Amino acid sequence: MTNEPRINDRIRAREVRLIGADGSQLGIKSLPEALSLARELELDLVEVADKAIPPVVRIMDFGKYKYEASQRAKESRKHQASNALKEMKYRPKIGKADFDTKTRLVEKFLGEGHKVKVTIMFRGREVYHPELGRRILDDVAEAVGHVGRVEVASKLDGRNMTMVLTPDRKAQAAHTAQRRRGDIPEGAGPSGSSAPGGDAGSSGAATSGAPTSGAATSGATTSGTAGVRPGPAPRPQADRPSPNGGNRAPESAPAS
Repeated sequence: MTNEPRINDRIRAREVRLIGADGSQLGIKSLPEALSLARELELDLVEVADKAIPPVVRIMDFGKYKYEASQRAKESRKHQASNALKEMKYRPKIGKADFDTKTRLVEKFLGEGHKVKVTIMFRGREVYHPELGRRILDDVAEAVGHVGRVEVASKLDGRNMTMVLTPDRKAQAAHTAQRRRGDIPEGAGPSGSSAPGGDAGSSGAATSGAPTSGAATSGATTSGTAGVRPGPAPRPQADRPSPNGGNRAPESAPAS
């Protein structure tokens, strides 16, 4: 079953209320008379309100009408898709590299006009430390502040903490203007994107360098004594034989 309106000879009513091609009201006409007027203009007679008494018909180019209707439907679907809600999930102990990657995706979604739901997933006893999740949400909101703003503030929902971001057209326009003036370098990453414990990598590198220097010191000590030849090992001193012929010393005589 099609939803297209009836046109021309498919219209069943005997009388119709006719609307001209320019939108003017031509009154109630018989169907043959309305068809004749439409054919004179080389256009179609389209039934636009079949429930009315009598039905309302209009003289128009039906092919153009269908094309315009399809374009309106396409724009409507595009608008609905542009308002789709995206979601990005983080963990309380996320590393800096993963944080930057996910935050760049959030920035991309906001730039495309999508709303983004940011979710912090807690595991085990992490749920007793909501401040860790709230800190990450604050970092995300700060990093994408040039393209979006917080629409729904952070809240704890079971083992998840969520926040909803929405595109901010004014902030995007200001950010674009700054890029054009050269105030912001092209390809700059998310601002303020620092994961909890972001300096752990550098401190670990410094720590890992310590054993190397120790090994170098021990190597220098060894090379300094390489030219000295060790002396002979001391020989164990043998026990003197006892006068009784054995290795055991004689027992002393009792005092008189």
